[in-house]
Amino acid sequence: MNLTQDFIHGSTKKSLAAMVLPLLIAMVLNMAYNLVDSLWIGNLLGETAYAALTNATPLILILNAIAMGATNGVAILLSQAVGAGDRFRSARLISTSLVVAVVFALGLTLILELTLTPLLLLLQTPAEIFSLTHSYLAIYILGYLPVYLYCYFAAVMRSYGNSVFQVIAMLICTLLNAGLDPLFIHFMGFDGAAVATLLSQTLCLLCMLGYLHRKPLFSLHLSQFDGCLVVDFIRKGIPSAFQQSIPAISTSFLTALVSSYGISALAAYGITGKLETILFYPAMALNMALTSIVGQCAGGKRYDRADQYIKLSLFYGVLALIVLSAAVVIFANPLSHLFVDSDAAAEIVASYFRIVGIGYVLNTVTNCFLGSLNGLGQPTKSMLCMVLYYLIVRMPLAGILSALGFGLNGIWFAVLVSHLIAAAAAAITCSHALRKMKRAIL
Repeated sequence: MNLTQDFIHGSTKKSLAAMVLPLLIAMVLNMAYNLVDSLWIGNLLGETAYAALTNATPLILILNAIAMGATNGVAILLSQAVGAGDRFRSARLISTSLVVAVVFALGLTLILELTLTPLLLLLQTPAEIFSLTHSYLAIYILGYLPVYLYCYFAAVMRSYGNSVFQVIAMLICTLLNAGLDPLFIHFMGFDGAAVATLLSQTLCLLCMLGYLHRKPLFSLHLSQFDGCLVVDFIRKGIPSAFQQSIPAISTSFLTALVSSYGISALAAYGITGKLETILFYPAMALNMALTSIVGQCAGGKRYDRADQYIKLSLFYGVLALIVLSAAVVIFANPLSHLFVDSDAAAEIVASYFRIVGIGYVLNTVTNCFLGSLNGLGQPTKSMLCMVLYYLIVRMPLAGILSALGFGLNGIWFAVLVSHLIAAAAAAITCSHALRKMKRAIL
């Protein structure tokens, strides 16, 4: 079985499927992994412990976003070098980026451990769960290096067209966490969940390293470290990391708006977030896949192939999301009752998806173009599209419509409008960049 892909030659359909499907499976497993702590803590330790986990989650999401975004910057540069057939540059990129990854992750770990108390105070953590939240995060942060390196090696393997082992590693991590959680919670209480997560993440990384040792995709020699490349990583990594963090900022703002409409509204918004993951994952998988695919094509100056992959991704992505969105819109009310037995919350959830439903088709279009922009080596433009989408359109419009008395439906309408503008902006920006690069080689 060929676990790497040459995106410049061969069938575009087969290459796209071989890249996207494993990523999609890995994301589903990641959803399961994230649910494990919640289920065990909620059922074994009760409401207070669950509240502490909820309070810790935003910081965890931001840390994960930084890891995924920064390492995606490595994928942008490396996939282009792989596509160009430049083995010397590829080797230097890997050696340099690994050193940068280790130093950055350890530095961030140290800073967070030293500033965790004032950070939680700044986030207005309730006094009754402060100590629980602090102890959980203190342990979780200790495991940030394995989390970061897992994202790093996954990004490197994607650059070579290998997304299969990411599925295997995520499956191992999910099973380990599911098995270790109840054991450690039994003996250590709430902190045991964090220890189980730390151990599962570490073992997952070791499995990935073992795989790379047995089936090396690349050579790694620290003597090939090139300090001149660090600036390139910063230029690609910072926009990509910030891009990944923007949704968390927007979600926090909208949560604050929705909370003013009561408990049922807040519960309903939480349910929509859980159901949305079903509709976001195909778009996310296409985004990550196209970063590597278009990157290889751009590195080989095969912009015609890049164009083919983009069109193919748009076709299958839109088709899939029409079906999935329709299913969620139709069954929103009964699906809501799986989470909370509340008719009021269920009706709000149903209203949300009736208004926003088509937005997830548009979001898939947006992600196809943004992933392609990243692959073309222009993550700053991709980031600016995200800034427009979330920070300039969605948040202010939601606040204005809510203040004008349009209620929750006004907030939902703002979400839909932001999807429309984002799809148009991403399509125009990516198409312009691709045409410009095509003209440059004529």
